[in-house]
Amino acid sequence: MDITRRDALALSSSTLAGLSLGMISAGRIAAQAAPQQTQEWPGTLMETPLREGFPVPLPLNPDGSAPEHPESAAGPIEGPLMWRTADRTTPPGEYDYRQMAIKVDTRGLARLRGTLRFADLERLPRVSGTYLLQCGAPVPHGIVKWTGVRFSDFADMLGLVPGAQYARFLATDGQYVDEDIETLRHRQVMLAWMMNDEPIPADHGAPLRLVIPFRYGRRSLKAITEIVFGTPALPAPPILS
Repeated sequence: MDITRRDALALSSSTLAGLSLGMISAGRIAAQAAPQQTQEWPGTLMETPLREGFPVPLPLNPDGSAPEHPESAAGPIEGPLMWRTADRTTPPGEYDYRQMAIKVDTRGLARLRGTLRFADLERLPRVSGTYLLQCGAPVPHGIVKWTGVRFSDFADMLGLVPGAQYARFLATDGQYVDEDIETLRHRQVMLAWMMNDEPIPADHGAPLRLVIPFRYGRRSLKAITEIVFGTPALPAPPILS
């Protein structure tokens, strides 16, 4: 691929490195370069308009937990799908929770490691909770009944040691979230495979979804493929090509 001197100056050194390895496309390079070509970055801190309507309030109880709703209030999630794929469509993968095969890397911080199957989760107490799922923007949002297992029970099944501090969840679309173990052990946090008494649809995170009802929806990661534990922190995931 040929780029002009002007393009080269506009690109960051990390972007050029990716170009030399063939890791990024011409379209992505142009998208990264365009804002720098059309608008000069301010040399000082300056007043900037806030994003209108963002973030919307996330109603919580005084103790920081999420309000629980009656099952009769449960319904669909309204709004666009929030996938990281280029066209925002649902990525391919295994959607049947009974066929899930999720890598669990405890890195010496638990008694068990390997591949998580649904049979492992079936042994744990099943729980349900009906909560508001709200993104930072007005949509997507909806009151949803989730069914699965508490993350704390899952962690205990693994034999996670007290010194483990973080878990990273990775998804089929390359998205990931890091969360501290104390938060994940909250009684409302679960690994869910059912949504409104039906298997979670592919669009909303089958076969297994993390549910943290007192966080904005992005933290409730969809379509988990891998769970990694670490302390005190985890390295950054590899850059997607």
